[in-house]
Amino acid sequence: MDAPTPVKPDIRIQHADFDVGAEIAAVSAGRADAGAVVSFTGLCRAEEGRLAALELEHYPGMAEAQVGRIADQAVARWPLLALTVIHRVGRIAAGGNIVLVVAAATHRQAAFEAASFVMDFLKSEAPFWKKEHRRDGRAGGWVEAAHADEQALERWR
Repeated sequence: MDAPTPVKPDIRIQHADFDVGAEIAAVSAGRADAGAVVSFTGLCRAEEGRLAALELEHYPGMAEAQVGRIADQAVARWPLLALTVIHRVGRIAAGGNIVLVVAAATHRQAAFEAASFVMDFLKSEAPFWKKEHRRDGRAGGWVEAAHADEQALERWR
């Protein structure tokens, strides 16, 4: 019997918004062997009306490589049929899409765990920086890494 073809993750770092439904449909299309498609969409929070937007910066080339490494680890760890990771950069208004992870697998647990793994590592290990833009016009600062994000990685080690 032939070995299954390894999944090549679809990784995109982009300024443009994405269509969540279209991305899920693209991962689902023609996958009669898929029993589950799990998606996670990260949004820009208004922080109780305090924020107008976040500005996301990245180190071009390094960000794509690191997101690719994270996705490759997920593909190696779980029997996925497809994996898409999209991360936006630039100014994103409150309520706007920031990140999308879509994982397809034969069984739901693999899809859930892979999507969760990717998000946990994106939050802590991908080279993205967030600057706040306040609704009142005052200068916002750079967002510090959250201790909880680092703690989330422990379950995968």
